[in-house]
Amino acid sequence: MSNNKSSNNFVVPEAKEAMNKFKMEAANEVGVQLKNGYNGDLTSREAGSIGGQMVKKMIKKYEQDLANGQ
Repeated sequence: MSNNKSSNNFVVPEAKEAMNKFKMEAANEVGVQLKNGYNGDLTSREAGSIGGQMVKKMIKKYEQDLANGQ
């Protein structure tokens, strides 16, 4: 991929700030320190821990919504 276009496109662009906040919260929960901006110095394990925590929280929210009939 030689172009500079980001592959991190949001389906709802207005959600970008909320997703960044969510990512920071998840990182904090797993003990990874994120900086605002570039975080390319993270290890694969750290990045995976953050993503895994985010997915775990999204699944939990979805299950709660299903249980509440939403």
